[in-house]
Amino acid sequence: MGLQIIKPDTKIDFIGFKAKAFIISAVLILLGIGSLIMNGGPKYGIDFAGGIVVQVKFDKKVEVKAVKGALKEAKLPGLVVQSFGHDDDNEILLRTSSSDISSSEVRDKISSGLESGMGGTGFEIQRLEMVGPKVGADLRTKAIEALYFAVLLIAIYISGRFEQRWFAAAIMAGGLFGGITLLQMLGMSTTVLIFGALFITIGLCWYLKLNYALGAIVALIHDIMITVGIFSLLGKEFDLTIIAALLTIIGYSLNDTIIVFDRIRENLLGKVSDCLADTINISINQTLSRTILTSGTTLLVVAALFALGGGVIHDFALALLIGVGVGTYSSIFVASPILLGFGPSKIEDDVEEAEAA
Repeated sequence: MGLQIIKPDTKIDFIGFKAKAFIISAVLILLGIGSLIMNGGPKYGIDFAGGIVVQVKFDKKVEVKAVKGALKEAKLPGLVVQSFGHDDDNEILLRTSSSDISSSEVRDKISSGLESGMGGTGFEIQRLEMVGPKVGADLRTKAIEALYFAVLLIAIYISGRFEQRWFAAAIMAGGLFGGITLLQMLGMSTTVLIFGALFITIGLCWYLKLNYALGAIVALIHDIMITVGIFSLLGKEFDLTIIAALLTIIGYSLNDTIIVFDRIRENLLGKVSDCLADTINISINQTLSRTILTSGTTLLVVAALFALGGGVIHDFALALLIGVGVGTYSSIFVASPILLGFGPSKIEDDVEEAEAA
């Protein structure tokens, strides 16, 4: 037997908490959407917005206000000064929206400004990165496309894996292609196309009764929206490392959901209960020990990265901390209740579907 930290006869009524769980999720998502609207969308980092970022390390602790004052005469457009890393790192991150001047000119302006305005405090420019606005826009589009295609392929995989309905999955893909083509003919932007595609995917899963795929996709979108919303509330920037974190969260959350769905299918075949809600509850309880062990060890590693990894991967680790926690929650309180809500009303029908798989 594997290691178990939860008693085998545990009978927690997870489905009974679905109403409260949906309210919590709705509040978090609405707060995130509200923050995004108030801020005019995500706060894009240098990768997506374009411009120049400079990382400066000082010999001693300096105030952000003092650095701003020292660089006032440099006249760098859209200059943002913020502390970076831990307090004892004595590092400052500078961002400017200018891409019309060379990186060497920016380096010279910052160096001369800090030398004359920081009272002899020693410093070293450790990093200087420059991204053009066209490159930034292209990267932003590709990042959104990566998230979308990940969700689409997952929908197709889940439909075949759990329901053996590859033809229905093909119809979903065809319908999605038609919907996207129509939106393109209407001249919609790339962002509208991507989010429109997500809604079309969900609608087709519901219409074609691909219930396992529907539960998994809604849970994944739920995880991404909450993570993005919390980042917006905290004023964090979105760059390529955060997109990598979001893709990692999608993979982790899907793995957790598949474990629960697999046990539900096994228990449907074994007819452990005549009630679908009871079957789902039993399945979640049976996989609870594995879920806690997997999530707990993952969170320990990510927490170590967050605390000790330094400023470069700080936001990446924070996104994973949020995503792993929310992903574990959604596998239990979002994906499974949706499977119950949109599943067949009779347990016999679901058994027939499981047997066909």
